[in-house]
Amino acid sequence: MCRTGASPAYAGLLSCGGLVVGHLIRKSTERNAMARPDKAATVAALTERFRGSSAAVLTEYRGLTVAQLKELRRSLGADAQYAVVKNTLTALAAREAGEGFETMADDLKGPSAIAFVTGDPVAVAKGLRDFAKAHPALVVKGGVLDGRSMTSAEISKLADLESREVLLAKTAGAIKAKMYQAAYMFTAPAAKVARVAEALRVQREEQAA
Repeated sequence: MCRTGASPAYAGLLSCGGLVVGHLIRKSTERNAMARPDKAATVAALTERFRGSSAAVLTEYRGLTVAQLKELRRSLGADAQYAVVKNTLTALAAREAGEGFETMADDLKGPSAIAFVTGDPVAVAKGLRDFAKAHPALVVKGGVLDGRSMTSAEISKLADLESREVLLAKTAGAIKAKMYQAAYMFTAPAAKVARVAEALRVQREEQAA
């Protein structure tokens, strides 16, 4: 016969023939998940994948076809590995990996796939957002970036930022413009240099005003 524990220490637990169960069920499930060597190897591989990633984005892919999943993987390119995962084993791996990834464990429900980010997280966020617009069956549930848990809304905001490639291109363009300006100053006649210097001074004063 089973009954609910009466004392505060055992509140919410179920006693069956002197054995206490309830909150221990999850621990039992985790031990069962690790019982087979192949499952233990899977957990170890997932743990290393988490630890080797700067970020991870959890998604639900219910309704997507195999062809669409391949398309999504191609769109993410080298910045991330998009993998369909088993919830129980991945939850174990996330907790084992730590570094913020353990916060994803409780959200592993339904058909789950994770983008393990090793490149530009902004580019990955953009890729997932754009793909989800074309294929609404893809749902971004949340993730972790640099040890911090992120909601789906925060990942959407991340997608609005400029990617690393765009920022590098802008920086390179600015440096090139400065170098051209410096080269002109060195090679132009003195009178032209003076006029350019004066124009730059006036421009700076107008910007400061």
